[in-house]
Amino acid sequence: MSEKSGLHSKWMLLIVACMAALYILIMGILLFVSGRTPSMYYQYNLVPFETIRPLLMERERYNTDTWVKNLFGNIVLFIPLGIWIPWLFRRCRTFLTFTSTVVLLLLCVEVTQLITRVGSFDVDDIILNTIGAWIGYAGFKLILCSLRRTRN
Repeated sequence: MSEKSGLHSKWMLLIVACMAALYILIMGILLFVSGRTPSMYYQYNLVPFETIRPLLMERERYNTDTWVKNLFGNIVLFIPLGIWIPWLFRRCRTFLTFTSTVVLLLLCVEVTQLITRVGSFDVDDIILNTIGAWIGYAGFKLILCSLRRTRN
């Protein structure tokens, strides 16, 4: 099976594009609608690791639910981004281009949350979300390698 026939067959691209659209819809609801009401105040964190550090170093101060949602939730929810972006957009297959695209996309999400006052702008969210996307990207690269190996 070649990369073209496996990775970019018409049906595979359709399936991945539909999954990406569903993912965008779900993430839009999670980030901007579900349980979120606009605040009167702008909430933001511009200091890297300001919210991550206490969660890691002072874990006993937080209940497990808060800890898991803030750290692992921000990572796990963005793993699919790392798979479908390079799958659908060939230009985003190099690590630097992929990372730049992801950070720009996440920056847009965070700024939108700040402007709409639904959620907050947090540079730590961008860091954790990017880590999640990198995990997905690594998975995509493994899929790509596997397809290339079966082709040879």
